[in-house]
Amino acid sequence: MSGDDLHTYEPRDLENMTALDAVDSVTADILDHRITVDGTGLFNVMRHVDLLCHLTTRMVADAEYQLAPNITGLPPAKALCASAAHLGRAVAHYTQALVPLITLTTTTQDTLQQSIDALDHHSSLRIHLDNARRSLAAARTELDVQHPLATASTSAPASRHAPAARRRA
Repeated sequence: MSGDDLHTYEPRDLENMTALDAVDSVTADILDHRITVDGTGLFNVMRHVDLLCHLTTRMVADAEYQLAPNITGLPPAKALCASAAHLGRAVAHYTQALVPLITLTTTTQDTLQQSIDALDHHSSLRIHLDNARRSLAAARTELDVQHPLATASTSAPASRHAPAARRRA
């Protein structure tokens, strides 16, 4: 396995999907990799942050690309930016979930008092994960609303996959 593959998580083909399909794919992936109070949960939180950051970057790049002339087939830039804002909130909640998760995975809970003390951390973890899920659902809703597609000044539509491939160096 090459070094580049080491930090590449599925879904690997986000750039080849529509924005809505990419959000659905990341959502499904997040649901398949649950957050548990152990090392696997810590890895999954970081994995979710990575996927969400990648998706957010893609939405912002697509919004910029959509503003260029002769582009069709993308949701309006306003919808892409609103979706990216919700994705940013999801990233924030996942990173905030790291504090209680690390505390829970590194603190023993052998006694009744330690278990009682951990309840606040469990509650905080649940709140952040629930808020992240709501933000991800809101990102999808922004893209799912029927928006009129941008009209191009030429009759040949742009490639459906071109926007995500365009990145500034």
